[in-house]
Amino acid sequence: MNRRVVITGMGAMTPLGNSVQETWRGLLEGRSGIGPITVFDASNFPTKIAGEVRNGDFQKWEKKGPAFDRLGRNSLFALEAAQEAARDAGLDGKIKPERLGIYFGAGDGGFDFPQYALIMADAIEENQPVDAKKYYSNSLKQLDPKSLMEQEPFQVINHLSSVFGVLGPVSNCLTACAASSQAIGEAAEIIRRGEADVMISGGSHSMIHPLGLAGFNLLTALSTRNEEPQKASRPFDKNRDGFVLSEGAGVVILEELEHAKKRGAKIYAELAGYGGSADAFRLTDPHPDGRGAIKAMKLALNHAGLDASSIDYINAHGTSTELNDAIETHSVKQVFGPRAKKVPMSSIKSMLGHMIAAAGAVEVIASILTIREGMIPATINYETPDEACDMDYVPNKARQAKVNTVLSNSFGFGGQNIALIIKKYG
Repeated sequence: MNRRVVITGMGAMTPLGNSVQETWRGLLEGRSGIGPITVFDASNFPTKIAGEVRNGDFQKWEKKGPAFDRLGRNSLFALEAAQEAARDAGLDGKIKPERLGIYFGAGDGGFDFPQYALIMADAIEENQPVDAKKYYSNSLKQLDPKSLMEQEPFQVINHLSSVFGVLGPVSNCLTACAASSQAIGEAAEIIRRGEADVMISGGSHSMIHPLGLAGFNLLTALSTRNEEPQKASRPFDKNRDGFVLSEGAGVVILEELEHAKKRGAKIYAELAGYGGSADAFRLTDPHPDGRGAIKAMKLALNHAGLDASSIDYINAHGTSTELNDAIETHSVKQVFGPRAKKVPMSSIKSMLGHMIAAAGAVEVIASILTIREGMIPATINYETPDEACDMDYVPNKARQAKVNTVLSNSFGFGGQNIALIIKKYG
């Protein structure tokens, strides 16, 4: 069955703006969305900066009834981005519900740390262990079940299914930083197999809470460039010191080509290739030989029926950590050979920070717009070259270029590697 998959709608909520166009404009301008953390008091953390979604108008969801009461940030971001994408695609109830599905890469959306801390503190007597009975009793009295449920990533697809009346396949995967790219790849496979005609796909996440920040600080993965937040995310730069935690959502509408043509949908691009692999190495470090990343890229090229010479631009994973950037560079060289240094490769995480599960979907959107508008977003904050990172990273200023085919990389903690290939349609 030769069912081609195209993108017919896009939506985004990011630290650069609450729509695709706002985000894209910020990327082309080379603006940073990084600033001091405001959603909680981070003054005692080594890292005090993040990429927050600001000025979101979420009251309309609260008015939809009890099922939408006290939604987590991940759910709110996903609903806003999905609504934009569905409107952009002109869905408007025109798709048969049983032929419409969801495949998402949603992570958590908040954690009521102060409430948990108070309950725990009340269950501890001086120099004594936690009184479990008192802790459980306090929890039953004080914790809100709706807020507890919103800490679960599956709530995002529950809300999306309800809003869009989805009766087709519905799934969520949470493979760390590769999640939304994997979701898009798997959603496309569902369409190719004939199990759905349209899929709502992408990801949403917000780990900007005390546990999320503490975890990454303990892993020494985050930048501590607190005095210069807008310069903190610096992929491929010699003086990079870690990634910047960020939040938001990216959503694309994937559609079978003939279905899209029949209903007269505008077609942004074609999702031509998908490759996935695992490193089976370490939780935080990619394999030093880049074996998983290399395999994912080769699988995506093979799936698309292309070779590396067909790629005009690489949207890098580019996190701004010492190991990731060097090993991604090495991996690309292994796949592209002598041509590697001639292929522009940039990281929009330099401006957005790392949106974790949502990162890949927003990078797919940027890849699509790069093809359509002939502009490659820059890697900002690139000041000092690194011997281990010696490619064309489109430093500091967006570049005009004819781009027909993009390779978009997403490499997650735990060694999950995803590569997607997006082609100009027509």
